[in-house]
Amino acid sequence: MSLDTFLIDVLRDPVDGGVLNYVESAAILYNPRRRVAYEVKGAIPVLLPDEAREVSDSEHNSFVAPGSFIVTGTSNNS
Repeated sequence: MSLDTFLIDVLRDPVDGGVLNYVESAAILYNPRRRVAYEVKGAIPVLLPDEAREVSDSEHNSFVAPGSFIVTGTSNNS
């Protein structure tokens, strides 16, 4: 199940406050600056710093590949 458009517009990383890459195919929100992934369970993002996991180099490359993600947190209200 994909994230609601409203959530995509407002979600940001809870640690650094930056935008995230929503990788729907992997059901994760990815922070390429910190190289951590947050799981999306159903349509619920689990943005708990203690639940984030580090990603491998190959995962990083796939999570930042053009066309593989949607940038979150781009709403003017953020």
